[in-house]
Amino acid sequence: MTTDRTGTCRPLTTDPEATPPIPAAGPPPAPAPAPGPAASGPAGRVTPAAGRAVSGVAGAAGADPTAAAGYRTTARRAGGPAGARTDVAVVGAGILGVLVAREVLARDPSATVTVLDRDMIGSGATRRSAGLHFPRGADETVRALAAESERFYADLHTARPDLPIHPLAMTVLAPESAEEALRESYLPEAKLRWTAELPPCVPALPERFGAWEGDGCQYADVHTLTQLLAAELRPAVSFREGVAVETVAAGPGGARLTLTGGATLTAGHVVVAPGPWLAEPAWRELVAPLRARVKKVVALHVETPPAPGDRAVVLHQEDAFLLPLHHRGHWLLSYTCPEWDADPATVEPAVTTAHLREGRALLTRYAPALAAHCRSGRVFCDAYGPGGRPLVTALDPYGRLVFAGAAGGSGYRLAPALAARAADLIPSLPSPRKATT
Repeated sequence: MTTDRTGTCRPLTTDPEATPPIPAAGPPPAPAPAPGPAASGPAGRVTPAAGRAVSGVAGAAGADPTAAAGYRTTARRAGGPAGARTDVAVVGAGILGVLVAREVLARDPSATVTVLDRDMIGSGATRRSAGLHFPRGADETVRALAAESERFYADLHTARPDLPIHPLAMTVLAPESAEEALRESYLPEAKLRWTAELPPCVPALPERFGAWEGDGCQYADVHTLTQLLAAELRPAVSFREGVAVETVAAGPGGARLTLTGGATLTAGHVVVAPGPWLAEPAWRELVAPLRARVKKVVALHVETPPAPGDRAVVLHQEDAFLLPLHHRGHWLLSYTCPEWDADPATVEPAVTTAHLREGRALLTRYAPALAAHCRSGRVFCDAYGPGGRPLVTALDPYGRLVFAGAAGGSGYRLAPALAARAADLIPSLPSPRKATT
């Protein structure tokens, strides 16, 4: 089924030097400077003169790594050994990276796309994602992204009911005084409404609390979904798993990546979707001015099976939720863990005694029968943009490198809209876009 996705919440942007649709932590990248001495670039960086490369590796700047500004590949498949070329390279094969590749091909089926990941497809934050989508956002920008993503997933579920996307009823618990704030943060599509009926796992509410039902909630097995979507793309996309990007450089004609083992890949544009791996040497210096940070994310497993009619329970005041994972046979409790500047390469995957204590205290307040079953969980980390806003922006003056991510624990929930914003910054792609779901 082909779905016209031009009726989105913001104008399309095809100029890589225009202000990105998602605000970055600073001014947009400046136009390429005229030949001559180095000029001061955005966010305090030094922008080499035209014809020089901007690189995330110290000392890697040099001549423009691609010859022609009108660069396009001719090979239907890209991503071979040294010297390979591709129209678009996507770094990161999580849910966002795979949807970027899908979006590129939806707009231009003739484009060559290569997706690279240092690990297997969906093996990072995507593998540990709770996969809950509900129609809300802390500000207008995130609400617009959530609305666009909700339409995408609804169309995808209608077209492919076999995919692991599961509609789910939702109840929001909050102080009665928070009703106005709830209605501001939840989308009209949620149809938020007062209810006197509590979820079975919640025997009673704290004093002066209320309950609201809402529509538009669903959850997914994000790891499986990402692999299934990638499998559909494989006839047209070159996936290179277990291949790390060691350097990246950009010039007016394109970008060049050096890969594990010394291979090179030349691309018209590169979308960097690294999840929490913001500090990788290849792009650390390029990403640093965005002021994104990495935080530990903890979700606890409540080892008791949910009943068929159990619903998601959103704890508004605590920014937490209870999710019945029917496909796994247990509940999941996600709560805010205030442990910042975590390292995804070294973070301890086991839950701690403190994590369990915090989770059980929250369950005791709302769902005391579940507290004793809270015995395990998952720990990883995710990237957060300044002010809680995700980031989609050009990283170099030529608009050849695009960063997408820092979704603050909402990577699955916002991935379709973020993928579309990233594609908007690739001017060679047709617009308005058509997406095949």
